[in-house]
Amino acid sequence: MTLWQVERLGRRGDGVAVAAEARALAPLTLPGEQIEGEAAEGRIASPRIVTPSPDRVRAPCPHYRACGGCSLMHASDGFVAGWKAGVVEQALAAQGLCASVAAVRTSPPRSRRRAVLSGRRTKKGALVGFHARASDVVVDMAECLVIRPAILAAVPDLRRLVALGGSRAGELSLAVTETPAGLDIAVRGGKPMTPDLLAGLSALAEAADWARLDWDGQALLRRPPALAMGRAQVVPPPGGFLQATIQGQAALLAAVRRAVGGAARIADLYAGAGTFALPLAEAAEIHAVEGLAAPLAALDAGWRAAPGLRRVTTQQRDLSRRPLLADELARFDAAVIDPPRAGAEAQARALAASAVQSVAWVACDPVTFARDARIMAGGGWRIGRLEVVDQFRWSPHVELAAHFTR
Repeated sequence: MTLWQVERLGRRGDGVAVAAEARALAPLTLPGEQIEGEAAEGRIASPRIVTPSPDRVRAPCPHYRACGGCSLMHASDGFVAGWKAGVVEQALAAQGLCASVAAVRTSPPRSRRRAVLSGRRTKKGALVGFHARASDVVVDMAECLVIRPAILAAVPDLRRLVALGGSRAGELSLAVTETPAGLDIAVRGGKPMTPDLLAGLSALAEAADWARLDWDGQALLRRPPALAMGRAQVVPPPGGFLQATIQGQAALLAAVRRAVGGAARIADLYAGAGTFALPLAEAAEIHAVEGLAAPLAALDAGWRAAPGLRRVTTQQRDLSRRPLLADELARFDAAVIDPPRAGAEAQARALAASAVQSVAWVACDPVTFARDARIMAGGGWRIGRLEVVDQFRWSPHVELAAHFTR
């Protein structure tokens, strides 16, 4: 059996282990540990810990060894926070930028209000849960320490849903969101709707007291699943993007407000359903730009029904292909940008050349953020306060909020 030394963690949270001239990835390990195992195709599938790290803890979830949802539950909270801060700082350093993470805001256990679960019908019933690590096998969920208790309590009903409308040949995607009105569930990949299926789904949604059940675009609405965004109440489109935890949303909003507070006119780029636009409209005029029509419509409806907000205008526009250019940005004092994982290279170039005075940048990928930050730096901008907001506890996913000033 080969003896390996774990040097560091890779971006996906696997240990990078070395032995003589060999190098391999080792899941569920930590830097400084000695492990035993055999590598195949650059991966040690089942490493045995010989010398554990002082940062190693006992993972509290019974599904941890199999489930791929939490790959860092074997590490102390302090280690994970430091590692995520380091991922951001190293990504910036690779682009020649020096910045330090000022704070790491980690959401507590059992706080994910939105989760995308997988469902698979079986001979005996159905499985509902997350995928096994590096596999398409569904780990049937009996416990989960990341999702909200209301979502976990719904798993038996979700199994009934999968058994009712799933096929043995495929897998269902179940986007489940906890709202004050009840659970909002969007199903993709189910059987075609028939009168019998509709009757069965309606009865299940009634018995489970779900607020909304959307079946591949056909919605069974019992109560509007509205969510608070500042003073506004927004009914997001089924399965639409939301911040994963209430605590994470609050931390990001606080960072954004610090960055653009005092601005009278703000451009909100990749605005979604109004996570930042609507709270900021309490004190500023907002122009919200988003590529998808459904979240923009939800944002606009929320604004029109909310009391006391400043003017909010909306524009549907694919910012990756048609960024707001410098002359279009000239009428704004500040900008907020929350791009997808691919980042916002084209929009960064336009922002760098614009006359806006402050930019709040929210990102879910440190590498593409660092690339875009280098573009901003080339235009005379610098990174001020930089925070990690960890809504995906125990996972390698890293989110951040940064303040750019000239």
